[in-house]
Amino acid sequence: QVQLVESGGGLVQPGGSLRLSCAASGIIFNIYTMEWYRQAPGKQRELVAQVIGWGTTNYADSVKGRFTISRDNAKNTVYLQMNTLKPEDTAVYYCNTLPRPNPSYWGQGTQVTVSS
Repeated sequence: QVQLVESGGGLVQPGGSLRLSCAASGIIFNIYTMEWYRQAPGKQRELVAQVIGWGTTNYADSVKGRFTISRDNAKNTVYLQMNTLKPEDTAVYYCNTLPRPNPSYWGQGTQVTVSS
């Protein structure tokens, strides 16, 4: 059964950086596309970035050039390096797999707050 544990969030000033991690278990990690999503208060969850099995990446326009997604298949972990953070990046960040063995499953997420 898939389990995803996000970490690395926190409070950061505008222009700052954070690195999020997501540890996966219960799946054959390297065959899955891994994705980062975020959900801001009062808004729908949105796809931020994805990394396909061997490294091809895609990003939402709002984070291109600032965020970098990467994965370590040996550690079953996906990362999201976030630079030049803006207040509008404030959200709970979640990772997930594509496809999803359990379509309704989401981890607990990690809160990112960008504020001075």
